[in-house]
Amino acid sequence: MERCFWTFGPCIEGFKYCKPVVQVDGTFLTGRYHATLLTAIAQDGNRNIFPLAFAIVEGSTVTLKNSSESGEAKCIERESQALLSFKDSLIDVYGMLSTWTNNTDCCKWKRILCNHQTGHVQLLDLHGDIDYNIQYLRGAINVTSLIHLQYIQHLDLSHNDFEWIHIPDFMGFTNLRYLSLSNCFFAGRIPSELGDLSQLRYLNLRDNYLWGEIPVQIGNLKLLQYLDLGGYYLSGKIPSQIGNLKKLQYLSIGCNYGEITSSNSLSGAIPFQVGNLSLLHTLRLGGNFDIKAKDAQWLSSLHSLTVLELTSLHNLGSSRQWLQTISKIIPNLTELRLAECNLLDVHIQSLFHSRSSNNSISLTILDLSSNMLTSSTLQLLFNFGLHLQELYLPHNSISLSPSLCPNFPSLKILDLSYSNLASSMSLGNSNISSKLQELHLRSSSLIDRNFLISSTSTTNSLSSLLHIDLSNNLLRLYSIFLWLSNVTTNLRTLHLDYNFLEGSIPDEFGKSMNSLEYLYISNNKLQGKVPSFFGSMCRLQGLNLSNNKLNGEFPSFIQNSSWCSRHIFRELDLSYNQLTGKIPESIKLLSGLEVLSLEGNSLEGDVTESHLSNFSKLYVLSLSYNSLSLKFVSTWIPPFQLTYLALASCKLGKTFPSWLQTQNSLMVLDISDSSISEYVPEWFWNKLQTMYVLNMAQNNLIGSIPNIQLKLPFRPSIILNSNKFEGKVPLFLLQASELLLSQNKFSDFLCENVTAANLATLDLSYNQIKGQLPDCWKSVDQLLFLDLSSNELTGNIPISMGTLVKLESLVLRNNCLMGELPSSLKNCNNLIMLDVSENMLSGPIPSWVGESMQQLIILIMRGNHFSGNPPRSLCYLKRIQLFDLSRNNLSGGIPTCLNNFTALSGNINKTETENRVH
Repeated sequence: MERCFWTFGPCIEGFKYCKPVVQVDGTFLTGRYHATLLTAIAQDGNRNIFPLAFAIVEGSTVTLKNSSESGEAKCIERESQALLSFKDSLIDVYGMLSTWTNNTDCCKWKRILCNHQTGHVQLLDLHGDIDYNIQYLRGAINVTSLIHLQYIQHLDLSHNDFEWIHIPDFMGFTNLRYLSLSNCFFAGRIPSELGDLSQLRYLNLRDNYLWGEIPVQIGNLKLLQYLDLGGYYLSGKIPSQIGNLKKLQYLSIGCNYGEITSSNSLSGAIPFQVGNLSLLHTLRLGGNFDIKAKDAQWLSSLHSLTVLELTSLHNLGSSRQWLQTISKIIPNLTELRLAECNLLDVHIQSLFHSRSSNNSISLTILDLSSNMLTSSTLQLLFNFGLHLQELYLPHNSISLSPSLCPNFPSLKILDLSYSNLASSMSLGNSNISSKLQELHLRSSSLIDRNFLISSTSTTNSLSSLLHIDLSNNLLRLYSIFLWLSNVTTNLRTLHLDYNFLEGSIPDEFGKSMNSLEYLYISNNKLQGKVPSFFGSMCRLQGLNLSNNKLNGEFPSFIQNSSWCSRHIFRELDLSYNQLTGKIPESIKLLSGLEVLSLEGNSLEGDVTESHLSNFSKLYVLSLSYNSLSLKFVSTWIPPFQLTYLALASCKLGKTFPSWLQTQNSLMVLDISDSSISEYVPEWFWNKLQTMYVLNMAQNNLIGSIPNIQLKLPFRPSIILNSNKFEGKVPLFLLQASELLLSQNKFSDFLCENVTAANLATLDLSYNQIKGQLPDCWKSVDQLLFLDLSSNELTGNIPISMGTLVKLESLVLRNNCLMGELPSSLKNCNNLIMLDVSENMLSGPIPSWVGESMQQLIILIMRGNHFSGNPPRSLCYLKRIQLFDLSRNNLSGGIPTCLNNFTALSGNINKTETENRVH
């Protein structure tokens, strides 16, 4: 017998719910068999491996296998070098690519599969698990280095962190059949070049930050079976060409698996015709589409459909044909999501009205989030919830009562967040489901009496519960901890953040929560020391107690070398408490630490490289606003690659920290007020290419900033005020969205021939900028805030300043400007603040100040040479709170209508005014 094939009934049935891509893996049998066991596998909706079929064949018949199992062809050298070059662009703190080394056969590397006859790489599976921080890759990937993998068919880069770069175009990957880029932190537009990958069967871009229109070229992918373009910020219409992809079995556009995508602005018609896409088993559409009766006819023709999601379809309830069609296909569905569709109870009743029993409904997932539903819908669903495993009803008007005690026998996930449950019954007396694993009650107005333990309460009544979210409610007393200890001892994740909890956490809670992995109790009013019982939790991986009133020294259990969780502990956030003393060097025992946030305490003493030397996985370090001194040897090379570093008010020494040169993935850097008094090395400015925030304010940084050719793709906020920078303001900084350079010694600012399309805030006040005010404002027309005060500017205010039509604050105070206010400024009708005081401006106060700038709250024109009568149009400034025309050459009387400035007569809310301005 040369070959044998077999499968099982459950494998055949389960394949209906898997992604339509099959992978074959081979294992060589040893001993007397001399054959190969082949396994055909797929992935279900939860990314779990699902076996489909099996075969035993002779080894010579297998054309695709890993050469690590045989002595067949080795990896092609240029492909090996391409993979190593690709690896160099990544940060691999979890060792996912540890087998990728020089002078070894790349076909033996993990996550690679080669053709055993040719040695060409055909499969590259680098999917991570960033959702649970188990393992993932970081960095700005260099896909062009993979162009030498000409025979690659399968590329999976999903669930990693590629730091907001654009999706590569993948030009040249002509043999690619499977491309998964989901949940990778890509940003930008979907590249039209993806439409050239004519062999693709599977394309997944879900859970990225994509905007703009869907390229019509996607319609060229005639062989596609699986297409997921996600949601978030897509806009425009769905290209009609996608309706011609007749092999599609899975289609998702504008949806992110039940998440509400309020920024999604897809609209227009649904461009699919009856008879097209007849193979669809999953359809997810998100957008405010213009639905018509004929579209409902198309929907009814999808006889294989088992999953239907329609999100943000605001006029769904007004279409009788659509509701009738959905009602007819419900018996075929296992998953139905109708979130944010403006549905009422009566609409849900119409969907289920013809169903007389549970047996006619196979739904396991039902999502009716963000509609206008009441408890009547919940009552109705009791009759059809026999098979329901997941029920999502957040952002509705659901309440619970003794007469309405939900009991769904199969339910595993229940979400009633953003409801008003304050008047509901005690949850201690509820029996929602004996199988419930996740309970989400965020922002539901819950109070302490919802969690009272009565004599009728059942111990461990929710013993299957693994995850519970009670954040952002009105809980105050420790009774919630006692309730949790009473109803379950198997919790893994608990959210109690943003409540009003006072006092200390009772010891009973700590003793009963031995399974807890993540605990979030930030933004409460907890007092006392950090409880020592955390040292007995052997599964604890994350602890967030930030923004409380905890005191005492650094927690002792963290310093214990025998603490059972020390190797798996990942996240520690004790920021904004009242902790004192030193950070112990024994913190290095937490070798798996990824997030360390201690800012906003009263910690003191030195932090040396010895404290941080074991943190190879650390990516967030925040020690700001303590009394700490960081003392590292100049040659120190950290073992970690940070994305977030906050050391504000820490003493870093006079010299610029050289160890920052090793950090290649910084997205946020705050070293403000850190006593640095030296030149900034030129290599540092290149770091801006990956940053969103740079704050080096309130130091004594000196010298000029080099005017280098640099692209800042992430439009960072750059805060360099209160230093001693001098010379010209370099043009590359104008790519920022916020540029704060006040209180320096800059002497020149030019912006001609510069496109600063993203610059919203520019503060150059209190510098030494001389000469005429530059006439370049057409190139920075997105400005909202402009402050050039306290410089040495001369000449007239340029006419081009009138092109700043979005401007809300214009401050030119304390310069040597002269001439009249240009009439073009009347175009700036969004101004909230106009301050031209302490100059030499002359002429009459223009009438258009009152006529065109009626949003003004602050108008200051004092200390100039304005003359003539104040125009009566100033009386139109009904919102004015600060009004100063003093020390001018004005004549005539004060317009009597100024008595009607009601905002001036009341109490000025200085904070509110400043917030509006800034």
